[in-house]
Amino acid sequence: MQLENRFLALPDERLAALGITTADVIGAIERAVAAKAAGRLWTTPKSPLLPGDGRYMMTTLSAAADPPLIAVKAVMVSPRNAGRGLPGVNGAILLLDSETGMLVATLGANWVTAVRTAGLSAVVARRLADPRSRAGAFIGTGTQARSHLDAFAELFPLREVRVFGRGQANSETLCAAARAKGLEARLATSPRDALEGADLVVSSVTLDYTLAPFLDARWLKPGAFAAITDLGLPWQPDSLPSFATLVIDDLEQEAAMPKPMAPSALVAGDLAGLVTGRIAAGFDPARRSAFLFRGIALGDFAVATLAYARAVAAPGS
Repeated sequence: MQLENRFLALPDERLAALGITTADVIGAIERAVAAKAAGRLWTTPKSPLLPGDGRYMMTTLSAAADPPLIAVKAVMVSPRNAGRGLPGVNGAILLLDSETGMLVATLGANWVTAVRTAGLSAVVARRLADPRSRAGAFIGTGTQARSHLDAFAELFPLREVRVFGRGQANSETLCAAARAKGLEARLATSPRDALEGADLVVSSVTLDYTLAPFLDARWLKPGAFAAITDLGLPWQPDSLPSFATLVIDDLEQEAAMPKPMAPSALVAGDLAGLVTGRIAAGFDPARRSAFLFRGIALGDFAVATLAYARAVAAPGS
């Protein structure tokens, strides 16, 4: 670990060029879960801040002795960025030496956030979704939809996707990305049209606490799996009991939040419980399942430190 006041700058474009696969991300997240369970990785609940004007800000903090790093992420969602020609989500990650506190690297947060979110979904989907999943549905068509398409297309034998979103351009872009992977893709005429018959569902609408719920879990067929990255805001609360298995990302973090994503009686457990075997895994064709999550510091740490290690090992670094 370097002790001089020098650090590696890794913008999103360089991170995307490192060749990190979904399998790499899944492995990094699972190792981080094991490290936390063994007391070798420490995290705090994410800290959200809502100024009241539509913006959403949050930070995560995590540290480990091996690799000896601290990861601090700060991200903001701005609904007005589209009018500025900017991505809706922007932020940065700092990596520091966990022994000395010296700055080691700065990373763009957009790539890490997209990849770690899809990676978290992939860790759960491998354990609960139909391994023969062929039909995917995407509600929301932004960065998270594209990263989940990449991840799920690597893991499952997808053949077709249905897309439903508010933005025509993003919807067409997502369909084009699916077709480039050899998949059939179409714009759904309604949320129900997208969900009915889907094996895998990704819900990733822009965070908006004034949003009227418009998705009904009862539209999903038995055996369907939903990755819900948007706090469940677009899902009708009275339909959530239709998920026989509902997993969240972190029980401790959820207990610290002012408003739960779902009633605690519906929650089977969290990511750590699933990975370590405290929650029964396995696809059940008669039962719907879902992963409802906020995002956790552990995921940011896993992907940021993986990317940093890969960048350091790259020729010319």
